[in-house]
Amino acid sequence: MKSIKIFAVLLCFMASLCQAIAQDKRTYKVGILVDRTNPEVAPLINKLKNEVKAVVGEDAIIVFPEEAILINNFDLERARNNYEQLLASDIDIILAFGVLNNEIISPLAVHQKPTILFGAVNRDVQQLDLSKANSGIENFTYLIESESYQDDLNRFKELSDFKNLGIAMDTQIAEILPLKEIFDAELARLEADYRLIPFESVDDIIANLDGIDAFYMAGGFFMTTEEKKVLVQELLERKLPSFTVNGPADVKLGFLATLQSEENLDQFFRRIALNIEAYVTGTPMAELPVFIDYNPRLTINYNTSDTIGFPMKYSLIGETDFVGEFRNVLSEKEYDLLTVINEALEQNLSIQSNQRDVDLASQDVKTATSNYLPSLTASGTATYVDPDLAEISNGQNPEFSTTGNLTLNQTVFSEAANANITIQKKLQKAQQEDFNASQLDLIFDAANAYFNVLILKANTQIQVRNVDLTKRNLEISQQNFEAGQSGKSDMLRFRSEMAQNTQAMVEAINQLEQGFLFLNQILNNPSNLEIDVTDVGLDEGIFKEYNYNDLFALLDNPSLREPFVDFLIEEAYRNAPELKSLGYSLEATDRNIRLNGYGRFLPTVALQGQYSSTFNRSGAGSTVPPNLGFGLVDNFYTAGASISIPIINQNLNNINRQTALIQKDQLEINKDNLELGISVNVRNGVLNLVNQMSNIQLSKISEETAAEALELTRASYSEGAVNIVQLLDAQNNYLNAQLARANAVYNFLINALQLERFLGYYFLLNTPEKNNEFKQRFFEFLNNQN
Repeated sequence: MKSIKIFAVLLCFMASLCQAIAQDKRTYKVGILVDRTNPEVAPLINKLKNEVKAVVGEDAIIVFPEEAILINNFDLERARNNYEQLLASDIDIILAFGVLNNEIISPLAVHQKPTILFGAVNRDVQQLDLSKANSGIENFTYLIESESYQDDLNRFKELSDFKNLGIAMDTQIAEILPLKEIFDAELARLEADYRLIPFESVDDIIANLDGIDAFYMAGGFFMTTEEKKVLVQELLERKLPSFTVNGPADVKLGFLATLQSEENLDQFFRRIALNIEAYVTGTPMAELPVFIDYNPRLTINYNTSDTIGFPMKYSLIGETDFVGEFRNVLSEKEYDLLTVINEALEQNLSIQSNQRDVDLASQDVKTATSNYLPSLTASGTATYVDPDLAEISNGQNPEFSTTGNLTLNQTVFSEAANANITIQKKLQKAQQEDFNASQLDLIFDAANAYFNVLILKANTQIQVRNVDLTKRNLEISQQNFEAGQSGKSDMLRFRSEMAQNTQAMVEAINQLEQGFLFLNQILNNPSNLEIDVTDVGLDEGIFKEYNYNDLFALLDNPSLREPFVDFLIEEAYRNAPELKSLGYSLEATDRNIRLNGYGRFLPTVALQGQYSSTFNRSGAGSTVPPNLGFGLVDNFYTAGASISIPIINQNLNNINRQTALIQKDQLEINKDNLELGISVNVRNGVLNLVNQMSNIQLSKISEETAAEALELTRASYSEGAVNIVQLLDAQNNYLNAQLARANAVYNFLINALQLERFLGYYFLLNTPEKNNEFKQRFFEFLNNQN
């Protein structure tokens, strides 16, 4: 009881102490001067307010009165009045942002109230003394960014090698800053011309884009997103490379590149908050540091570079961030899965070649059948005979004669011809089944190529994000090194990781291009045709319509899985074109065996007819002597029938029969082997699907867990609680988990289609009625099993 009373007294004491401390906190009212605002800039001001309150919260109470946020709308006189209004008010600290506010405040020698001037202008045109580490002026400090027009132009020149650059700047700023002197010197050094484009609206910029080969957005901070989108679309249509001073947000909208880091704004707000904290805790403004050193990093929009045909320099990739969806924005055609399959079946060169094999087999059938068609031949002969011999031939062999013959042959019955017709028809059907098998293979190959592109796209995006993640970890290691929390080896290790991850990203990009090349080959497209593919999901599009979740449910049920597998094997036997082809080949072989068995004793019956005509006779012996009493017949015909039965044919019939029996035995072995292979393939296909089913579920959990573990590990590393190996392990685990999650559904669908290939039946290519019949056959099979 006594301890409880003591505890209550301590609580009261602590509460009183906290209240006293809270009462001792001084309240500071902060006024803000800006040149312009819009719905997109307003949230940034709120972000700045929250950052300042969060940093200073332990030391003072910070208030931002709404009436003390003053906007001059690029009016110099109004900017002056706004500043004087804050001086006359009860505001304790003034935050001034913008070119016009810089024009009013920076020339002052005396500052009546503590003032922080920030984000005024680019370093190249800054009017403040850049040689000082602090302002040295009572009640005044400023923040100077390390961004530079010169650095931007140097990098843009390196990227695009422009010759005539368009530079856009807000009209009001262009009228105040000495931009001409700056750009004249810089562009002369780069051996390029330029055109300064002052603007008040996006239309002003678009109207001045003719005659330039590159575009630099040197202003435009207050442009709305919609205005920037209009400008970007125009730049894309003109295929103009573009560079922006406003950071990665603009690049994500479609500008080609920037040298500003995404973290710059956060770093900027943090420095302002830290300066205010330092001031309220007793540090004079004259002693506060003025420089903010950013880490410039090139950011490029992958889709924009594709759209404008901008060649990517691999020498810059190590220091480049990429944004974009890694979809082919230049694609002349975007394929879905069914379109890929249908066009492959129509246009693929291999399948066209296989179709010719079927056509050739049909020709063999026609050739075999033609043995029962009549054969009619015409011939003519010119003869010269020795005159002495002709003289004594009594007109039968004149010295000169010409004759002609028409000969007709018609086979009436031939066992060999009958057998050949039957055999060729069976072989033609076998060839057709081989063609059907080739079509099934092509359907899977086309689908596999399609999903492979989707996998490669997902992998590329993940590798890009992994590079960005490594970059952030590198920054943490640099901060830890500077703070003495870790050695330089950590920083060097992350630099090495950065290089390796960047190489992995480059390889992923090139593999994606190879995926498009292979898909073009399957579709018989020109290898340089720009194409893209639409994404798919289990619950989207065609896969939702054909309800692959039913297959998922059947395989997920242990009591139904084995009967379902047995049913699938039976269906595969029934559908397999390879088995059908072997069946037709066996029938052809059986017919050959019968031909060379009893069939060899069946007679061959044929009809023949001939018509002969002697056109002329001349020379010695061309007439019959009168004393012989007969004349010559110049035109006559003959007709007859023949029947033949082979008795002994060099034992070839027995040899051919034995050969056919061996071929039959071989085909039956192949059939048994094929059935065993189909059974194994179906069972393996089912097991692979079960693996992929669990992978879909578990990879999601794994990715979420790995992401959370990475965040915790990175936070611990930044505080020095864990070492670099643990952080790298966490990052690699997250990378692998992302890859597994992104590929899980694609791999499930690939394995589902592979199982369908083994079945010889693709659900996607059959009608709902046919698919329902398939389901009904399974239920009948299940009932028969019971």
